[in-house]
Amino acid sequence: MLVGNRIQRYEVKLLLAVTIGLAVAWVLEPTLLGTSWIWRMLLAVGCLTAAGAICRLDTLRQSGSEKSAQRYIDLLCRLDHHDLADADLNGTLPSLPNDNHWQPIFSRVRQCLVEYGSRADEAEHNWTSSEVRSRRISNEYARLDDFANGLADAALATNQYGEIVWANREARELFTLEIDESVPVAAARQMNCTGLVDLLGDTLKRQSTAHRMSELEIESGAGRSCWYRVSCRALLGEAEDGASELNGAVAVLTDISSERGIQRRHAEFVSAASHEMKTPLSGIRAYVELLLDGEAEDEETREEFLTVIDTQADRLQRLIENLLNLARIEAGVEKVDKQNQSLNELLEHAFSVVQPSSEQKEITLVSDLSPMYMGVLADRDMIMQSAINLLSNAIKYTEPGGKVTLRSRMEENAAVFEVEDSGVGLTDEDCAKVFEKFYRVKKDQKMAPGTGLGLPLAKHIVEDVHGGSLTVSSQLGTGSIFRISLPSHARVQC
Repeated sequence: MLVGNRIQRYEVKLLLAVTIGLAVAWVLEPTLLGTSWIWRMLLAVGCLTAAGAICRLDTLRQSGSEKSAQRYIDLLCRLDHHDLADADLNGTLPSLPNDNHWQPIFSRVRQCLVEYGSRADEAEHNWTSSEVRSRRISNEYARLDDFANGLADAALATNQYGEIVWANREARELFTLEIDESVPVAAARQMNCTGLVDLLGDTLKRQSTAHRMSELEIESGAGRSCWYRVSCRALLGEAEDGASELNGAVAVLTDISSERGIQRRHAEFVSAASHEMKTPLSGIRAYVELLLDGEAEDEETREEFLTVIDTQADRLQRLIENLLNLARIEAGVEKVDKQNQSLNELLEHAFSVVQPSSEQKEITLVSDLSPMYMGVLADRDMIMQSAINLLSNAIKYTEPGGKVTLRSRMEENAAVFEVEDSGVGLTDEDCAKVFEKFYRVKKDQKMAPGTGLGLPLAKHIVEDVHGGSLTVSSQLGTGSIFRISLPSHARVQC
């Protein structure tokens, strides 16, 4: 089309040149049309007029083509690419004549605009989809981060170079970390825990997804030392070639300080129980060997040896019974038979049980029980055993000539009884530890034999089984008061 337009323009110019040439020839060559100059002049004027008309027509034609092209490009700029695509159908864009030399160019421009518009629509759609996915991923990351920050365990992650890139709230507080994902810092420089740094480094080196476990003692930023169970594993991803690629490592730290404390107390309990059992067993074995060796030649000596053996056997039996009772109560398998009981009646019975031992030691045992009825919902044997343990303990650590008082009273909705003695008393440190298993006051161990289980057993019975309280107040050299408070029967019914 462009070539045709160019040919047309060349034809016009050629016709114009021929016309002008004839006019000049006719003027200069009289032999062509005779010698009359008038005819020659008329012919020249006619040729020039024709040439001017031809030029004017060509100018008008070109001017109209430019105006049409200008209107066309204005509409191209105004129309949407969707309208451009359907312009031939809806008539929104006039067509250019085929002889317009701008027509091929504008057709190509229109086609490019339609193609670029379609690509822009596709790019906008992809961008919108990417934004939605990005927002969804961001929300998911925020939820996971909130979930991780809500964990009681500390967790942190490193990249493949051992630099910390993420940590939850517990880990940041434990190690006082400041995480900047744009500028990661090596774990060794941020954490004052060589064991954890070595474990993370070894995990990265091995590149294994298996969990590596260890127990470490870590000092927190607040200066408190705790034991943690650490679980580390490598984070592997997929490379472009499909092979596995190391992305980093993650560590989860679980506080096991309480478990360590339980293990330590259990070990102490076993050690103390073994020691307490060893003492009576050693005595029994020694006197049995004496009897077997014939050391007891007369009846009186044999009776003495057998009495010692019987006493040590009773001590061992009480120790075993107390241990079993404590174990049953702590495990919650002890059979409890709670019934409506008169607390004063239980206390009177306990009083009568320990009265012979107080008389033997020349200690005054006083009963100061309330005259009013004090009803409690309790296991009779357990409460009685608690009262006997407290009375026996008071008698053992009171010097001959002293006094032990058993009293009871009502306090609001609680039935209270106390055992007060004029014994050696306890220090504040002893008062804080006296209810621990096997704890015995060192300065008073020679006053009376014991297992250190009577008071812990009484506390378990009162507090864990009956929902009451057992407390002690004491003054060194003056005496002690052990106080038990139990919910009254009226309160239990409510």
